[in-house]
Amino acid sequence: MLRFFTAGESHGPALTAIIDGLPAGLQILTDAINKDLARRQTGYGRGKRMEIEKDQVEILSGIRFGKTLGSPVTLLIHNLDWPNWALKMSAAPLKKIQGIPITEPRPGHADLAGAIKYDHRDLRNVLERASARETTTRVAIGAVCRAFLATFGIRILSYVTEIGGIPIPVKSRSLDARFRLAEKSDLRCPCPDTEKKIKALIDACRKKGDSLGGIFEVVATGLPVGLGSYAQWDTRLDGRIAQAVMSIQAIKGVEIGMGFDSARQSGSRVHDELFYSKGRQFYHKTNNAGGIEGGMSNGEPIVVRAAMKPIATLYSPLCSVDINTKKSVKAAVERSDICRVPSAAVIGEAMVAIELSKIMLEKFGSDSMKEIVRNYKAYIVYSKAF
Repeated sequence: MLRFFTAGESHGPALTAIIDGLPAGLQILTDAINKDLARRQTGYGRGKRMEIEKDQVEILSGIRFGKTLGSPVTLLIHNLDWPNWALKMSAAPLKKIQGIPITEPRPGHADLAGAIKYDHRDLRNVLERASARETTTRVAIGAVCRAFLATFGIRILSYVTEIGGIPIPVKSRSLDARFRLAEKSDLRCPCPDTEKKIKALIDACRKKGDSLGGIFEVVATGLPVGLGSYAQWDTRLDGRIAQAVMSIQAIKGVEIGMGFDSARQSGSRVHDELFYSKGRQFYHKTNNAGGIEGGMSNGEPIVVRAAMKPIATLYSPLCSVDINTKKSVKAAVERSDICRVPSAAVIGEAMVAIELSKIMLEKFGSDSMKEIVRNYKAYIVYSKAF
């Protein structure tokens, strides 16, 4: 079973991840991981932190001569900003605590609930781990899973479809064109004309000390039929993907395929009709289901859409209450971004890659790449002859 754990604080010395359950014989290159880490750091509207950090992965275990051993893989990513926080975030006890305790929780953040849950009187103890900086490790893990999926011709792509209420037209372009344009854009926007409008809106929000959210889409192509199951609630592919994407900080909604729009249409306009030809086998002319029917992949691209709320840190802070004095105050201001939707799309890719890798390993074996490839090829032969 593929599983992972991440550890580390936003301003701690480093972020770490342990991946357990990877098969032996999978080629993993640090350059490929670093490429995705760099993609996560881009985006118009990012803050000063991304000017400091240049995320690079260090592999500490589980890989020899570029290939996995079947044992746990440990990844390490140093925080370059750590020297500036070494005393404020010291693991060792100090005679005098460095830094002023944060006591003004930010509306929309983990600050207050986390402080009550863990009995903290300094909100930094909460925000350091609740920070989206944690997703750095998830992107690194996703890059490893992407290498696994690529063995089977499975691709994971993303692009932004809306920021700050401004929709980005994407339907007129092919999937490859959307992704190609998104990779060239620092908003992951597949429409250059709309990009200019959104950048102007981000600039206006920056001046007001406000923040913006938006919507991104992740698409997975090349998947076989039959990943996931209808047999139990927790084996359904759409449920597992939705949970994985929803776990990203600030994500408040996830759709598969038509999503909520399918509730506004009649059945004849929602369900994808089936066709058959000898060369193509079973296929659909539409993909309103987003590649998943009955909790299982149906052979079409899996389409996942996620809504990200505006970032909770505002440079013109909202009203709050001091957790000690109980007096009305303005919320704390922590160094942050104005818009993080483009980087969230890259994180979304990682989470989809992780969940699809789990399900592929469950279906085709998990000990060695040779075994998995052999089982996969046999299944493809079977499914094409069905």
